[in-house]
Amino acid sequence: MAILVCGGAGYIGSHINKQLYEAGYETVVFDNLIYGHKESVKWGHFEKGDLGNIEDIDRVFQKYAIEAVFHFAAYAYVGESVTEPEKYYYNNVANTLNLLKVMRKYGCNKIIFSSTCATYGEPEKVPITEDMNQNPINPYGASKLMVERIFKDYRTAYNLKFVVLRYFNAAGADPEGQIGESHDPETHLIPLVLDAASGKREAIKVFGTDYDTSDGSCIRDYIHVYDLATAHLQALYYLERGGKSEFFNLGNELGTSVLEVIDSVKRITGREFKVILTDRRPGDPAKLVGSSLKARKTLNWEPIYGDIDTIVEHAWRWHEKAEY
Repeated sequence: MAILVCGGAGYIGSHINKQLYEAGYETVVFDNLIYGHKESVKWGHFEKGDLGNIEDIDRVFQKYAIEAVFHFAAYAYVGESVTEPEKYYYNNVANTLNLLKVMRKYGCNKIIFSSTCATYGEPEKVPITEDMNQNPINPYGASKLMVERIFKDYRTAYNLKFVVLRYFNAAGADPEGQIGESHDPETHLIPLVLDAASGKREAIKVFGTDYDTSDGSCIRDYIHVYDLATAHLQALYYLERGGKSEFFNLGNELGTSVLEVIDSVKRITGREFKVILTDRRPGDPAKLVGSSLKARKTLNWEPIYGDIDTIVEHAWRWHEKAEY
């Protein structure tokens, strides 16, 4: 039996693929390479295809005996989702229906889904817990929430077994330096600051310094991608043991401000760079930190790379040699 990793050539998918392989699973990476990198598929089999083409999915299920599916194949640029919602609803929602249709055809009923804290929208309070209201404020978050609701209906109608993992800010790189983070365009804070440290970017902008936080800049919950991958592996074990379908937050529970991230990058790299303080962006909450207590208890999961300096150090080690 094999594990299908949809979007497994991307940042998070490639790290999960590595951990699955090292845990002894046969993996099949399915990716259209629009945002993924073929160079990141260093383990298991690779099948190029698109979830928008149901024949592509069917071909993979014919070729391999798929036991369970990990689903990372989503568009994830919040700003773009506002200007191009059709693109997001087709790719993130309609294409997931294609995947579920083929899974049902071949009797595969286990799926682990990459969701997001964006389903919560503006949080009522922090830390955010799984039972809080979900009111997404952009089409990206709405598309992920729609898939969560689809899973609930498929659980009732078709006995779908799922684990939905709502991420906060994935960051860092493989501790062994084999794979890392590279997006085009890049919107994530840590690689943007590392670009400034390496001279690839003239400066880094800080959007807002007047928030009600310790230093006035936004606070976010950064979770090392290795720890994120470990949680996915634990989720698979959980489903294999017969665990019921569930939703979990994945965060570090340690909020780090934008200015603290910049200070960490300066410490780790030993480099100075220009920092531009500018106005807030619309819709940026002051603080987003999640509670991972449920995942720790139910999945027996514990993040091991919690401090921001370690996350930045691993990211910098990979960033220096990356050629994507």
